[in-house]
Amino acid sequence: MEATSAQSTHHLDETDRRLLALIQGDATLTAQALGERLNLSASQAARRRQRLEAEGIVRATRAVLDPQRLGLGVEAFIQIVMATHTEGNARDFAALTRRQPEIVGAWTLTGEADYLLRVWCVDLAALNRLVQGVLLPHPAVSRVQSQIVMDRIKPDAPLPL
Repeated sequence: MEATSAQSTHHLDETDRRLLALIQGDATLTAQALGERLNLSASQAARRRQRLEAEGIVRATRAVLDPQRLGLGVEAFIQIVMATHTEGNARDFAALTRRQPEIVGAWTLTGEADYLLRVWCVDLAALNRLVQGVLLPHPAVSRVQSQIVMDRIKPDAPLPL
């Protein structure tokens, strides 16, 4: 039986929460640096981090890249409304999102839209090619609505602990 979020986090103490906040800010912190900030020995900090990783609370460690320095000038959110709702169409559309490197996030939704996609493209022409050449031709897609990001005022904030 899968644990609910309340069940899966009830065993976290304040030190665990502080450790998680620290590594959300900088995942490269060493056990020594974590120990100093948490008033623990390096080995205690390392064991806590290993436990949080083993429990699946810490799922990955990633580098945060600067999209503009990589030539990605357009961020957009795209809402997709499906014309037909079959298991096969949902599976095919999910596979399409995984194949497209410009699509960096995809969610199913309640409400009017069925999917929300987060995309990064080099420019508006590339965004147009994605929408016109990839998304709209999908046989189950009825409507595509794009919103281009003008400014990132709170990008990818750490999770609240």
